[in-house]
Amino acid sequence: MAVPSSGTTTTTLCNHCERDVPTPNFDLHHAHCIRNLERCTVCGDMIPKTRAKEHYQDTHTPVACSQCGESIERELLVVHERDKCIQRIVVCGYCDFPLPAVELDTHLDMCGNRTELCNPCGKYVRLCEKLAHDLQFHEGNSDGIGLSSRDHNGENGHSSPEPSQRVPRERPREVSHHKYLLTLAITGIAIIIGSFVLQRRNTNQQQ
Repeated sequence: MAVPSSGTTTTTLCNHCERDVPTPNFDLHHAHCIRNLERCTVCGDMIPKTRAKEHYQDTHTPVACSQCGESIERELLVVHERDKCIQRIVVCGYCDFPLPAVELDTHLDMCGNRTELCNPCGKYVRLCEKLAHDLQFHEGNSDGIGLSSRDHNGENGHSSPEPSQRVPRERPREVSHHKYLLTLAITGIAIIIGSFVLQRRNTNQQQ
């Protein structure tokens, strides 16, 4: 069907690729389109027939996520690993501890229920309620007023999330598996050294 364009040339809709083609060129376009192009059944893009298999393998072939093992379309793998993988490493907004995303909610429930001293009023406030507490009782104050003892001392430099904002910050910071394993290794070494020193001290006291 010929459709007048904004100029003087009319266009005709190609029923194969669904593009408007200048009517004078339609017969040539249609013959070329039918012969050389096909629509991808997955994404709907028009693909050269000679590259259809390559397009599917490069774009839509399922691949296993290296972290969680879930089968994901190749073109979606990067987004999955960055934003959706349950085993990606994120950081707790309360204590900055790196852990797999699948464990985050459980960790936040425990970590957010810890209490810290609020310097202005001298009360101990749960971390998950700290922001609401500051807004209710210390709104508009400055120069460190309304901060907990940890914030006042500059240990973290940021306030805790509201209970409704259980995911830390805008989005959990991601940490590489290498850094995560390094953190665990350092922690383990510190525990071993501490145990050794304590054992030596007890031995010396007994002597």
